[in-house]
Amino acid sequence: MSERPTVVLNGNDLTIEQIVALGIGDRQVALDPAALERCQASRRFLEEEIAARRIIYGVNTSFGPMCNKIIEDAEIETLQVNLIRSHAAGLGDPLKPYIALAILVVRLNTLVKGYSGVRLELLGFMTRMINKGIAPYIPECGSVGASGDLIHLAHMALAIIGEGKVYYRGELRPAAEVLAEAGMTPMRLSFKEGIALMNGTSAMTALAAFALFGAKKLLRLSCVTGAFALEIFGGIDDAFDEDLHHVKPHPGQLEVAATIRKLYAGSRNITLRADMHDLIRQQQQGGPVFETSINVQDVYSVRCTPQVLAPVAEAIEAAVRTVEIEANSSNDNPIIIPEKKKVIHGGNFHGQSIGFVMDALCMAMATLCTLSERRTNKFLDKKLNEGLPEFLIPGTLGLTMGFMGAQYLATSTTAENRQLANPVSTNSISCNASNQDVVSMGTVAARKAFKSVSNAKHVLTLEVLADLQALSFRHADGLGRGTARIYEILHREFEVYDNTRVFHDDLVKFRKLLFSSQLFDDLTSYWQ
Repeated sequence: MSERPTVVLNGNDLTIEQIVALGIGDRQVALDPAALERCQASRRFLEEEIAARRIIYGVNTSFGPMCNKIIEDAEIETLQVNLIRSHAAGLGDPLKPYIALAILVVRLNTLVKGYSGVRLELLGFMTRMINKGIAPYIPECGSVGASGDLIHLAHMALAIIGEGKVYYRGELRPAAEVLAEAGMTPMRLSFKEGIALMNGTSAMTALAAFALFGAKKLLRLSCVTGAFALEIFGGIDDAFDEDLHHVKPHPGQLEVAATIRKLYAGSRNITLRADMHDLIRQQQQGGPVFETSINVQDVYSVRCTPQVLAPVAEAIEAAVRTVEIEANSSNDNPIIIPEKKKVIHGGNFHGQSIGFVMDALCMAMATLCTLSERRTNKFLDKKLNEGLPEFLIPGTLGLTMGFMGAQYLATSTTAENRQLANPVSTNSISCNASNQDVVSMGTVAARKAFKSVSNAKHVLTLEVLADLQALSFRHADGLGRGTARIYEILHREFEVYDNTRVFHDDLVKFRKLLFSSQLFDDLTSYWQ
């Protein structure tokens, strides 16, 4: 087997896509030599400060409101282990192993930035864990998001010192046993290293990276389903006219409208604005009023797709920017800047920025689901679907049910995502003897966003199946250049649903096709 491509960590340019690729094992890590030189300088300066009897939080003091308790030199290594064991206090279902590995990646990248004062041995140890696929067991519940993800990262640190459990080759086993099998001796942490591992935002950042990776796929797919809906209902291209959107130039709106225009370009299904007037006048009959079969305007779930998805696109873009800044930041405490001879006590561990954008991402996913669910409903309701069979039934109405039951999946999941859209980053609760009196709940927000994205995949999967079922009745042969290419690919895997199969199986198959592959990673490839 060929060697996996390498991501070189330097603390400055780790991307969401790289975090995901490293988490799922598609990439391996290496450390930038220049970054290691910075780390070495940071460690040397910290050692000099300790030798000079400086008082440094978390190094020779206790933690939180006990920071006025000074620890003698003989106990400063014990202090680090005690911190990890006491804070490894999470409960709930474990995070997926690929997320746990991604947490390790993000923490390593922040330490490699060179302002944390850890030894190169620790960085090398974490690198080997990642490349060997040794994923710490991390319960999902516990972080308040300031001082960072203390509980989640304590469980991560347990694995590094050979305690707790890890996932390895699909099995959950004792960390010490797996490390021995992998030829690794558990780390004996030196001063500052326990708190440097724990005091940061790496869990919420890794969760956010996976949420955003999925959200970007969902946005691309929602543009595709928007184009399909326009063509299936023979809509008018007016609503996607470039000049219309330039007079309301929200960046996300311009982007979505342009994408959908490119997808349906060349379509024989839609009514062109230039032809609309003559086509309608050709249907004119005598009398003061006549009715046309051409919709001068489509329903909002079709016509307003660019306007509805505009804030979704912008929320995703803003969140990507914030999460990548966080992933490439020094977010522990204290921060060591050797070139300025500074050890700075502060609050870079606070996760409010992540909390805000993850709450916004949940709103974006709820909005995306509402749009998708309403389009699916239009396909199924005989009063709205403009001549398509009721519930998209291909057989005998009443004897077979078509998409009737499957719609409940989209409706209920959309309702759930609306509930998840309620913010949690505003729900600060003072804790830690009121030392942590304003906290971010950033990890709760990131977990919520991860769930919301997963739910949205259910909703969009059903809409795609409804699109394909509707296209089995009409308009498949007149699709635009982009939509035709996408339809051709999806149709290879599609069978008209005729009640001879369990619907769940079709959903599972297409959810995997749409979201566990690179099918829509580059939409431009479909119209070039």
